[in-house]
Amino acid sequence: MAHVAETLPRTPESAATARRLVHNALSAWGLEELAGDGALIVSELVSNAVQHARSRSIRVTITRPEAARVRIGVVDKSKRLPMSRQPDGEDEHGRGLTLVEALSRYWGTDPLPWGKRVWAELHEMERG
Repeated sequence: MAHVAETLPRTPESAATARRLVHNALSAWGLEELAGDGALIVSELVSNAVQHARSRSIRVTITRPEAARVRIGVVDKSKRLPMSRQPDGEDEHGRGLTLVEALSRYWGTDPLPWGKRVWAELHEMERG
């Protein structure tokens, strides 16, 4: 299984670094077609961790458990689980997990002893 990970400061600027990390990993693995959705997903996951976690850093992980499957995750030290909600038209926030759900095949949360990992999976379309 291929794996890329980087610990980043818990700042809004880390979303850009996380997008580059996803793009570089997917390009190296020949999965460029997933890079756009992967960049949006990691941006939302990082944004949520920046807003809700209280640690100094977050960890971005990109794994390739199968040839056509990629899992993008963000680990933080908050045990508070994310909840998808339906914001009304006036809300400026609250659409991130809805976007993650729409773009990914699956998404979820893994509780960890010190926090959690929120992840989303992308699958390459069958080539034919």
